[in-house]
Amino acid sequence: MRKIICEIIIVCLIACTSLAGLQSVQTSSEKKSEFQIYLPREISIQESNLKLGYIGIVRGDDSFTSKANQVNLGRFSIPGQEIVITKHTIMSRLASEGITVSDIKFMGAEEVSVRRKQHILTGDDFTMLADAFLKKNISGNSISGWKPVRIVQELIIPDTGKEIKYSYKLGKIINGNQIDVEVTASSGDEKIGSRTITFKLEYEIRTPIAVTDIPSGTVITPENVKIEKQLSYMPELSDWKSPYGLIAKRAIQANSVLRDGMIGTPEPEVVIKRNQNVVIRISTPGISISAVGKSMQDGKVGEFIKVKNVDSQRIVIGKVNEDGSVEPM
Repeated sequence: MRKIICEIIIVCLIACTSLAGLQSVQTSSEKKSEFQIYLPREISIQESNLKLGYIGIVRGDDSFTSKANQVNLGRFSIPGQEIVITKHTIMSRLASEGITVSDIKFMGAEEVSVRRKQHILTGDDFTMLADAFLKKNISGNSISGWKPVRIVQELIIPDTGKEIKYSYKLGKIINGNQIDVEVTASSGDEKIGSRTITFKLEYEIRTPIAVTDIPSGTVITPENVKIEKQLSYMPELSDWKSPYGLIAKRAIQANSVLRDGMIGTPEPEVVIKRNQNVVIRISTPGISISAVGKSMQDGKVGEFIKVKNVDSQRIVIGKVNEDGSVEPM
């Protein structure tokens, strides 16, 4: 009987010992698995520094999570950059901080692709901002519009949580038809970047157009030429004058735009013929002296011609007047 009781006691002791060992293994296993790091496949963060707490989920006791979350894994150096963080990189950084990596269980993806939260300001966005600024600030009654010369490069703006503000700088008009607008983006007091947009200005100008075919020597009138308003990349000349009353220097086809060289002032008529008797007159306030002369060449109003005094036979040079007389120089 005693032998049987002893055997029962021995069996119970062995069972208790095995159970205690099993519980010890389970407790150790649970202790090892209570430190966990979950990694997503990809994530966008707002900060420029890549800390473990920003890109993954760390689970464990407070001392472990607080330390692990602050482990630095890198930093964004350029806008639009993508950084890939692997489990091996995380384990190396954790180990360098004195954290035992053998007690950590990784879950989720094998690596995580990290991007920074950002806004992209496209070239079209810059053009629209500059266009709206021009509408409020450009002056000039003849300026009717403008077109961008080229589309500028996009600008990547990090998402700092602050409002993006824009400032503008208007350049001077270049070559009469180009103007620059510099648009600068800022977040708080920090300047993020700027782009310069060049516009080509359009002007509304008056343009003379032939209504019918105009023979050479014909006087320009509203019957053969109309004045239309058209768009041009060059401003209208400040001394622009109507072409009416001028003469066609050459034949002009219908629907042609009248340009310099095609029209000019009428040629004065010849009022004095060669060998024609003329009056040589000198007039001053209160005195008028006249003599008879003979022209030695044809003369138009305003021209200077040679005239021989009939009485003295002396040759003088005089200016032809509208009344046909000649005024000596």
